Amino acid sequence: MDDFLRLSTTTGRFAYGAPRAFSFGDDGRLLWFLRSTGPTDPRDSLWVLDTSTGTETLLADPRRLAPEPGPLPEAERRLRERIRLTADGIGTYALSGDGRHAVFALYGTLYRVAYAGPGTPAAPPAEVPTAGPAFDPRPSGDGSRTAYVAGDALHTSPGGRISPDDGARWGVAEFAAAEELGRDRGHWWSPDGVTLLAARVAEGALQRRHFADPARPELPPEEFAYPEAGGPNADVQLWVLGPGGHRVRIHWDTDRHPYLSDAGWESSEEILLTVQDRLQQDVLLLSADPATGRTRTLSRTTHPQWVDPLPGTPARLPDGRMLTAADTPDGAARTLAVDGRPLTGAGIQIRRVAGFHQGRLLVEAGLRDPAEQQVLLLDPESGAHTVLADGTGVPAVHSVIASAGSLLLTAADRDGIRRTLHTADGRQFTPGDLSQPLPYRVAPLLERVTEHGVPTALVLPRGHVPGRRLPVLVDGYGGPGFQDVSAEPRRWQYRQWWADQGFAVVTGDNRGTPYVSPAFTHAMYRGFSDVTLEDQTAALQALGARHRDLDLTRVGVRGWSYGGYLAALAVLRRPDVFHAASAGAAPTDFRHYDTAYTERYLGLPQDHPEVYERDSLIPDAPKLTRPLLLSTGLADDNVHPSHTLRLSRALTDAGRPHQLLALPGVTHMTPGGVREKLMALELDFFRRELAA
Repeated sequence: MDDFLRLSTTTGRFAYGAPRAFSFGDDGRLLWFLRSTGPTDPRDSLWVLDTSTGTETLLADPRRLAPEPGPLPEAERRLRERIRLTADGIGTYALSGDGRHAVFALYGTLYRVAYAGPGTPAAPPAEVPTAGPAFDPRPSGDGSRTAYVAGDALHTSPGGRISPDDGARWGVAEFAAAEELGRDRGHWWSPDGVTLLAARVAEGALQRRHFADPARPELPPEEFAYPEAGGPNADVQLWVLGPGGHRVRIHWDTDRHPYLSDAGWESSEEILLTVQDRLQQDVLLLSADPATGRTRTLSRTTHPQWVDPLPGTPARLPDGRMLTAADTPDGAARTLAVDGRPLTGAGIQIRRVAGFHQGRLLVEAGLRDPAEQQVLLLDPESGAHTVLADGTGVPAVHSVIASAGSLLLTAADRDGIRRTLHTADGRQFTPGDLSQPLPYRVAPLLERVTEHGVPTALVLPRGHVPGRRLPVLVDGYGGPGFQDVSAEPRRWQYRQWWADQGFAVVTGDNRGTPYVSPAFTHAMYRGFSDVTLEDQTAALQALGARHRDLDLTRVGVRGWSYGGYLAALAVLRRPDVFHAASAGAAPTDFRHYDTAYTERYLGLPQDHPEVYERDSLIPDAPKLTRPLLLSTGLADDNVHPSHTLRLSRALTDAGRPHQLLALPGVTHMTPGGVREKLMALELDFFRRELAA
């Protein structure tokens, strides 16, 4: 590997040493976060910033608590894959109700730590006795008890096991919820700290999938439950568990609305939960009585294709009105509705509701180009907005978290990432960032092309001399739920590296990707392949017409996950446009991908077999005429390696030569330098196959 790839590896892709996982405590006076000691330290510690003094205090150092890293409980290891958490050390933590102390698990051992105040030495974290390796600890409101999961059972300390031994998993989020629905937890304390709301997950009907490490044949294969498209989902229930074995089930129509995407206590007398139908066209916000388990509907959000998730909705406003997501009638903009009344029009694309601030809604939204994001205050009566954070002529992505009048604003642009804490009384602080400065200052050329206004970005080699023709590398994702063309700077570091190897790097967000408009996003309904390939091809040709240095006779395409699907799709179906492809972790047949993601866009395979057949790459195998490099991690529990191996077998059966990299022990996240090593191999591949 060259210097850049080595630096990326040793710095955790430039993330080690950066603060993350922020939480406000003590009515906004304290800001808790995780951060390692520097740019080459992978093990995150727990810190707190006290706004009364501006000082940062180290509360828990994993090196002192566990000098040698240990194994993670299986549930935590799998959840880290679901939420894409690569950091070592303290992965997550949870605060007490007053926000003055925290609990966390470190390699299965449970700890509790408190912040004593400015000028008072912090006591070392105290180990909390558990029934086994602990996962996802949560303190009660006053911090006197901690709930945690051990061995698929829910426990409290003090107290012991509180979930029944009925063969189900208790207190966890099932695969579909954590991977696709935005819910990564499965138990919640009541505000009075007496009872717990707990998810019961029964996976007996699910297909079992297996991993076997061919590099270690002496080990038994690993098994896990996977909800495959068209097949059964986990049976998910909610129960209130109280003292003395008291149990109450929360009742809703789980046949019609099987997905639980959110839950929590509104008060000791009320639980709020969000449920969805299987195709995610009908989303209900329910109020539940914890004493009886009875529910009533507070709001309903429907869409004829699918209800695109809008974080922070549905919700109940402080005055009792219902806040839901809505689209403008022409599908031009995402907006919010209060009791069904839309608040904004086509000029604002709402992306996230961050809470309430100064009596108004605090939202992240797009006002201009989709690559940018602003923070706004929105009047819940008139819809009038005030810009709270925006760029100064440079494309930027602004985001926010808030509590009790305090704000943490983050600005990300070509100059890096900056975080500023604003207190309720007007003071400002900057949480320390110890990460490696980004090697490149990249200003991709952002353009909207084709009749659909597809967002694109072009990165050229530094010092490029106009008139020099360059082979093209299409590097992107293209799938629903993820925006590639964004002003966030870290993603452009790798594309600048590719450009400096002698390529014009093109990235495009085809229809189906978020943040352009609801109509743009929903264009992928009932079909991935046609829309993806049509827009990627048209965008590439439009850029080639505008920028004559792009040599469209030498075009490579690379990607991972859905981006890998795009790469393989491109050379299989448009070899006249794309001349070589590197396809990593590609879902080659969506009949074998998960329920919640696939069915949202394609419907049920038994209802729409022609859609799944059209989007499968397996029948295209005999058409391959271009160089294709396939890669897969053999421990990937998201896009199982069988996807890549099925395509490889079909290519072999058809007599079509290709290359296959099967990576033992590697997961979907490609941690530990695997991504960088693959990039070095891909570089050799593209230089060879796209040589003039």
